[in-house]
Amino acid sequence: MILMALMTVFTLQAQEPQNEFTIDAKINTRGEVRVGGFDPEEEASGKTPKALFVMGQYRLNVGYKRADWFEVRLSPQFSGIWGQSGGNLSLAEGWFSMRHQKTGLFAKIGRQTLEYDDERILGYDDWTMTAPTHDVLKFGYEGHGHKVHGLLAYNQNSDNVSSGTSYYAGGIQPYKTMQALWYHYETPKSLFGISLIGMNVGMQSQKTDKPDTTFYQQLVGSYLFFKPSIVSLEGAFYYQLGKEEHGIPLDAYMGSAKLKITPNDKYNLYVGYDYLSGDKFFAVPAEGTIGMIYHDKIRGFCPIFGSHHDFYGAMDFFYVESYVGGFTPGLQNLYTGGSVRPVKGLNINAAYHFFAIATNHDYLKKPLGHEIEFSLDYSFGRFVKVGAGYSYMRGTETMEILQRVSRNRQLHWGWIMISVTPTLFTTGWDDKKRP
Repeated sequence: MILMALMTVFTLQAQEPQNEFTIDAKINTRGEVRVGGFDPEEEASGKTPKALFVMGQYRLNVGYKRADWFEVRLSPQFSGIWGQSGGNLSLAEGWFSMRHQKTGLFAKIGRQTLEYDDERILGYDDWTMTAPTHDVLKFGYEGHGHKVHGLLAYNQNSDNVSSGTSYYAGGIQPYKTMQALWYHYETPKSLFGISLIGMNVGMQSQKTDKPDTTFYQQLVGSYLFFKPSIVSLEGAFYYQLGKEEHGIPLDAYMGSAKLKITPNDKYNLYVGYDYLSGDKFFAVPAEGTIGMIYHDKIRGFCPIFGSHHDFYGAMDFFYVESYVGGFTPGLQNLYTGGSVRPVKGLNINAAYHFFAIATNHDYLKKPLGHEIEFSLDYSFGRFVKVGAGYSYMRGTETMEILQRVSRNRQLHWGWIMISVTPTLFTTGWDDKKRP
């Protein structure tokens, strides 16, 4: 019996093709409606600010894989609002990777997603429909519970190829250069894990007297999780230093903690808290500061590469939308929620957030408001998923001042989305034997 089983394993391995070619598609269509907020001039005229639109994301993924050591992927994409003239036609992904199975060394080069830990610092926020990817060289080692990744990126504007090394806004990412080192250790069965990260990010100068200068900011921090049983804990701490794009020194930090209870695969409950440091006054550079307070340091933490939609409320008021004038008073986010799966394929979620700024102000109270969220999704087979959600926010006077929301401080937002991800074609073949 043992001999027959071994022969079956060897036969299956021999039948696995050395080459695999796959074409699959991804189509996301989402309609959104919003009532309240963002337009005080319209509200002053007696109208309630409203918005209704449909957006789409259409992607074709082409992939080739050679055994377990070489892989290529190309993903052209179009995204935009229904009825929009133009839209966004881009290459969402375009990379190749090589891996040495015995040593665990690898390299991946090209336009790719960066997803690390809970994706708070480096994440792939596909909710935006624009595929926030990076042009980067990723290399490192993976094996025996340890992972070490290095990241190197250098961005250039096409219209600056003959005029120096300037890189201004308009590319797929806001930075000019990036170097990062990430280390992760995880025990068997994922009982405990810890990550350490260090990043150096170069931003093009926004100073009028030093337009060609690059200012560098650094981020260091750690993420860890502990899942002994039905209870799991996770937390993170990150610190920013260096200089931002106006040359002002950075001294900012953030911390987070989350407790989750998962009695079974049918439901879970969680509670958590985020704290992101902030500034007491508007961050203003040295030039043009008449009547304003000049900053000797920036203390507002900026998670510029993270999946903000997953952490700071579904309505995306924070770290997707900016405060008025770029003001960064920080954020406190106390939240709780849970999900339930009553039947196969159906997932129902609910969450509550209490938001507040992080700094003390003489003319602003700390609370920003309360947000309640509901969402559900249902999978029809393997390729089709339908989702819907509703969020309500009751803002405070501070929220009205800092975000210019409706004077009644009530905001409603709803959405419905359908995602289709079919595999269109797949094939495999072996190399011809040499004569």
